[in-house]
Amino acid sequence: MVVGVIIAAAVLLVLAFLFPMLSRWPERGSKDVLGVGRRGASKAPGPLGRWAAKPFSSSQRLLGKSARAGRRGRGKTPF
Repeated sequence: MVVGVIIAAAVLLVLAFLFPMLSRWPERGSKDVLGVGRRGASKAPGPLGRWAAKPFSSSQRLLGKSARAGRRGRGKTPF
């Protein structure tokens, strides 16, 4: 799962740099998929639910951060 998230973050970074407006939909789709996993993992009882959901929420933040960095980098280019 970690490898998949890293690959998705790299693809979003490149996509956000090349096509900033078109990168919003893949970002939302990948966050939605991770949101389903987070919601499912949080159904576990007690602190186990919070612990199980944490990797999904941190992966969501990673994807958003990667896409933002690509858009910001594109905004700083001279062309």
